[in-house]
Amino acid sequence: MVQEQMTYEEWGSSGEEQQEEMRPEGNVSLLGVSSTLRAVVRIKQKYQALKKRRQAMTLLASGQLLGAPARTSPKIFTFDTSASAMSSQPLRKKRKKRTVLFPNRRRKALVPTELSHARFCLYLLSAILFLQVYNAIENLDDHVIRYDLDGLEKTLRREVFGQHGAVEALLWHLRDFLSTYVHNRPLALSLHGPSGVGKSHLGRLLTGHFRSVLGEPLVLQYFALHQCPPEDADATGCARRLVSAVAHAAELGNKEEKIPLFVLDEAEQMRPEVLDALLELVDSPPANHFLNTVFVLLGDLGHELIAEQVLRNTSVGQPADAAPALRRHLESHHPLWARLHLLPLGLLEKRDVVRCFMDEMSREGFYPNREHVERLVAEIHYYPAMGGREYSVTGCKQVVAKVNLL
Repeated sequence: MVQEQMTYEEWGSSGEEQQEEMRPEGNVSLLGVSSTLRAVVRIKQKYQALKKRRQAMTLLASGQLLGAPARTSPKIFTFDTSASAMSSQPLRKKRKKRTVLFPNRRRKALVPTELSHARFCLYLLSAILFLQVYNAIENLDDHVIRYDLDGLEKTLRREVFGQHGAVEALLWHLRDFLSTYVHNRPLALSLHGPSGVGKSHLGRLLTGHFRSVLGEPLVLQYFALHQCPPEDADATGCARRLVSAVAHAAELGNKEEKIPLFVLDEAEQMRPEVLDALLELVDSPPANHFLNTVFVLLGDLGHELIAEQVLRNTSVGQPADAAPALRRHLESHHPLWARLHLLPLGLLEKRDVVRCFMDEMSREGFYPNREHVERLVAEIHYYPAMGGREYSVTGCKQVVAKVNLL
């Protein structure tokens, strides 16, 4: 358009020059007036043309001119008041959300950066649970201290010879049961072994220890041949008296929150009626007051199986290896032993018999001369030596009688 304007101006000037050349020279005044008028007209025409061009440019910029092509070029310089107002405000920094990548790198989980109030509740619940567990542990220690099981362990290890496995198993069962006062069934143990291996001696040690910590009424020691001899025809009465004594001790133990102990010796001599009564006590329902009781049966039923297992392989043979065969043998005798924990006692070696002689001589006030003890030990019968070990046939059963003859 500027080019067009310049062409128009050049054309106008060239036209005027031609007209001036064609006019006569004599009429100078009229020529000067007409030239002035023409200059005014040209200025007015230029002004109107410039005004029209500006209006056209404005219409093209706003897109309102009909027939004009739409403006597609982007605006380089804009003066938007809304953008300027937003730029004046401080920009807020967006928080970056942390993500947790799973191993498959496909799923993502947003982890909230703000602390949840539920976390404090979780901390409080954890603290309460820790205090309850700590209090329960303290109560367990109180129960164990009440029965002085550490003192019992020292006594058994000092007085019982050659039965380390059975002693450890017995102490483990007692610690596990006596550590709390809430049970769903009573503890019933059955110690079996050959004659002279220390069953009755172990029962006397248990009875004496628990009588010292619990009192006489909460401990019962039952001898089958004495309490219910074979000549007594009233076996049902024997069973009834035994159940009455156990019930009285159990009721007293519930009042004092103590666990009574019942040691039943000579189990092989018990009548079937007595064994049936014991089975009812061991299998007492959950609402029964016999749940917090300890039964320890002593007997020599199945001692042949134990001796055979120990002698078969003296290098690795242990009394506990005979437990499966012993259980089958005892269950055939009576169903009671299917509910008991079996603790087999093995044969005593020659060194154990020596310790029995020295201990008994010290009790009787004799000086334990080594040569004298070896002479007495040689009088005991032994199984044939196997693997460099000699096992006594009668254990320490003849020790007391031989020391009394001195």
